[in-house]
Amino acid sequence: MLPWVVAGVGLLLALVALAWVRRVSRRLDALTQSYWELRYEYTRLRSQLSSLDPGQASLPEPETTPPAAPTVSFVPLSTIRKKDR
Repeated sequence: MLPWVVAGVGLLLALVALAWVRRVSRRLDALTQSYWELRYEYTRLRSQLSSLDPGQASLPEPETTPPAAPTVSFVPLSTIRKKDR
């Protein structure tokens, strides 16, 4: 009797997990579609703005900080010597 109960609980958990995965998958698809629609709309509006006033419509590029200097310098392999055994 116990193996049937364990199998039934396992099957029930599998069905719940399957339903949850399908729901999350649908939400992800909707979110992805919204992202691409927003990106398309942004690009379209940006091109309209640039066509209205080409001199001022160009957005300034955000200032990027230069990458930090590496803390570890390059060590060529020829400088590493094996100890004699």
